Amino acid sequence: MTGRQIMTADEIRRAVIRISHEIVEKQAGTAGLALVGIQRRGVPLARRFAVAIEEHEGVRLEVGALDITFYRDDLSLIAQAPIVKGTDLPFDLNDSTVVLVDDVLYTGRTIRAAMDALVDFGRPRAIRLAVLVDRGHRELPIRADHVGKNVPTSREEIVKVHLAEVDGVDEVEIERLIPAAVETVGAFG
Repeated sequence: MTGRQIMTADEIRRAVIRISHEIVEKQAGTAGLALVGIQRRGVPLARRFAVAIEEHEGVRLEVGALDITFYRDDLSLIAQAPIVKGTDLPFDLNDSTVVLVDDVLYTGRTIRAAMDALVDFGRPRAIRLAVLVDRGHRELPIRADHVGKNVPTSREEIVKVHLAEVDGVDEVEIERLIPAAVETVGAFG
């Protein structure tokens, strides 16, 4: 695979700040607002949004983590023994506005699974979506409310988000699959 960088650490930082402002503006403040990151890279992004919101609003939002492993519609295709990362929602979801946070929006299936998981824990007033990268190719009618960067891609490409908290570096890369890998990934996509 050959990759090229499509977002630098500074571009990620600016996107986080911009999205944090958009979240507060759309809510008309921070009352009743909570951030829930989808495991794995959505969680550190949600925490970054919370820090940025605290810096410009002076209010620390609740941040949770959501594991959607058992809500996926492709679970049987992924692994015999899936790795469960854990859900941590240390606040009441009922009657709150929850902003789901993920790194990449692709087919929409991850977000559908996240909404299914979320409503098992309560009934939010509203659910919104913030993503760092929207790469297109939706299979479900799901749209992000807040997007760091729209990146037109082909199905033969992979968008890889690297975050310092998980990967030791902040960057987003796009890689083109080699032909043999396209067949394998296409079966799971």
